[in-house]
Amino acid sequence: MKPVTIHSLHDKLVKGEISAVELTEKFIARKDRLEPTVKAFLSDNRGFALEAAALTDKKIAAGEAIADFAGIPGAIKDNICVKGQQVTCASKMLASYRSPYDATVIEKLNALDYVSLGKTNMDEFAMGSSTENSAFQVTTNPWNAKYVPGGSSGGSAAAVAAGEVVWSLGSDTGGSVRQPAAYCGVVGLKPTYGLVSRYGLIAFASSLDQIGCFTNDVEDCAVMLNAIAGYDKKDSTSVPQGAKDYKKALVNDVKGMKIGIPEEFFGEGLDTECRKILDDAIETYKKLGAQIITVKMPNMKYGLAAYYIIAPAEASSNLGRYDGVGFGMRVPGKDIVDMYCKTRSEGFGPEVKRRILLGTYVLSAGYYDAYYLRAMKVRTLVRQDYDKALSQCDILLTPTAPDTAFEIGKNKENPLSMYLGDVCTVTVNLAGLPGISIPCGYKNGLPVGMQLIGKALDEETLLRAAYTFEQERTDLCRSFPTGEVEI
Repeated sequence: MKPVTIHSLHDKLVKGEISAVELTEKFIARKDRLEPTVKAFLSDNRGFALEAAALTDKKIAAGEAIADFAGIPGAIKDNICVKGQQVTCASKMLASYRSPYDATVIEKLNALDYVSLGKTNMDEFAMGSSTENSAFQVTTNPWNAKYVPGGSSGGSAAAVAAGEVVWSLGSDTGGSVRQPAAYCGVVGLKPTYGLVSRYGLIAFASSLDQIGCFTNDVEDCAVMLNAIAGYDKKDSTSVPQGAKDYKKALVNDVKGMKIGIPEEFFGEGLDTECRKILDDAIETYKKLGAQIITVKMPNMKYGLAAYYIIAPAEASSNLGRYDGVGFGMRVPGKDIVDMYCKTRSEGFGPEVKRRILLGTYVLSAGYYDAYYLRAMKVRTLVRQDYDKALSQCDILLTPTAPDTAFEIGKNKENPLSMYLGDVCTVTVNLAGLPGISIPCGYKNGLPVGMQLIGKALDEETLLRAAYTFEQERTDLCRSFPTGEVEI
């Protein structure tokens, strides 16, 4: 049985088959039942959720039109600011902090009568690929609680995969939406850099961060993108753009579409069984009339190294504001320097400290040219590789990750092994391009994700290709691993 979706629940609400309050109560009850195992949430927001649902019911009763996802329960990653609510970034540093303002995406969702059940767990300050780096708890994979859900948006992905909510927002700096989407068997979209406002997203690496979404199918993904995309004058990196209806991209047809297969993504490191599953997906596209072409992207092999210089450098700068003075955690010291040191030592976890130190090192006077400047030159080469490849085809198809989810604790003490898991996703952020991960199979009971990469601001082609695959491969559609949602 197919998991519940925004569009199916919207029809039920409009037809009066269920009220928004009843729907919200059902998901709250399910969340209460599953959370002791899944641990996707850092906060509970049921009071707001029920109030928002009641407003949707009033509009329906009055004969007013409602937004596509009005009254349908979702969740927000805990690095996105919601006025009056906690925004911890899963860090002790912000454990007691509440945002005095709404992020732009939240303003947009508010205008559309969104319902949120709370803020979701993540790797601290979005630095990680497993959600094990949270200062508060470890989220588990709904398919197998012994495995990680991915990261850094692991809580958002797990909440959707478990059926605790129908949609969620996450952020993606180097794969933090797409990789957990792959591990949890849901759809995860990272839009083009600048398509969705970053105002109110607590920064990790400002030139790489982008808010994205998790849903149970591609149609819902288009619904969410309609809600959150758009120009924002409060974000200097926001791209001026006209309004688009991404649902119009949901065309079940890829005949004549050119899909590029980059050789560099299918080499050493890719699990053999995952490779077979991806080859099968490629054959599906061939059968549907797409033209499959091989492309070369020789600078991809340097992308991961460049990312892990650029991202920590920006993190070092962005996280300098957490000093125990203005806001957030403060640990008393004998003088201001001692207070700075104690606050930052106790407030940040090991992975955040590691990246701050690395970033500070590569930006230092003696090493700037050798590391940071060289990494920025590699970033240019990566962009050029993508430009050349996408001039030959409409989209690129790659693995989302080299393998399925790994066991909790397996890579915790091996940062390099953890970083290598991002090899398929980080270059998309370096180039600022859109990427989507969709389920394409299963290995040993765990989902395998396929990544589609598109041209800048061409989310429509990505959605069309993903939607067509999804409509064809109904054999991949499985119900929630945690049991049916009873509506």
